This record gives sequence, structure tokens and C-alpha cells, in this order.
Amino acid sequence: MRALVMSLALVMAMSASACAGRQVEVTTGPQPAADISIRLTNNLSQAVNVYVTTGGSDIFLKQVAANSVEVLPVAGMSAGTTVTLKARTVDGTRTYTRDNIYLSSNYEWRVP
Repeated sequence: MRALVMSLALVMAMSASACAGRQVEVTTGPQPAADISIRLTNNLSQAVNVYVTTGGSDIFLKQVAANSVEVLPVAGMSAGTTVTLKARTVDGTRTYTRDNIYLSSNYEWRVP
């Protein structure tokens, strides 16, 4: 009987230590980048596909309808990054570019 009581006491002690709270460290994550966007005014009679070119790679942002204005968020880039903007008509016949642009919170671009 005494062995049974000792075994139960041991099991309860082990269970209590297993259920004890853990110490957790909470830190602040990296600060989010500023919201970078391009406000594109498409004055053409057809839609354009808009790209940001950096490091030789085109990053597709969005297709903007004819005769419209859109704000295009640019994810993954920080303010002050130098890029080339590119707008290509959906039929592929015309391409408009603007070189050496410093990205900012709401960069204005009119095509054409």
C-alpha cells in the first residue's frame, strides 16, 4: 500500500511539473516598410500592363484599364529605391518607360 501511495505521489509530481508554464520572450518584429505606390493615369484608348524594373527583372504590378487612374502598390521595395517604370499596351505594340525613378509613397505617372 505504501508503495502505491509513493507511486501516485511521484506521478502527480511529474504531472505538475509537466504542466508548469513556460517562459516566453516577446519581442517587436521588424518595422513595416513605408507604403510605396504608383498613381498611374492611363490616357490611352487601351489598357496597359505596368511593371517595375529593378536589377534587370520586371515585376508585374497590374493591368490598368484605358482612360483610367489607378493606385498601384509596390510590395517588397522601400522608399528611395531607384527603378524603371514600364507600361506596355496589352496588344504589345507600344511601351512607355520612365528611367531612374526614386520610389515614394505616391509617385505620379501619366501615360503617355
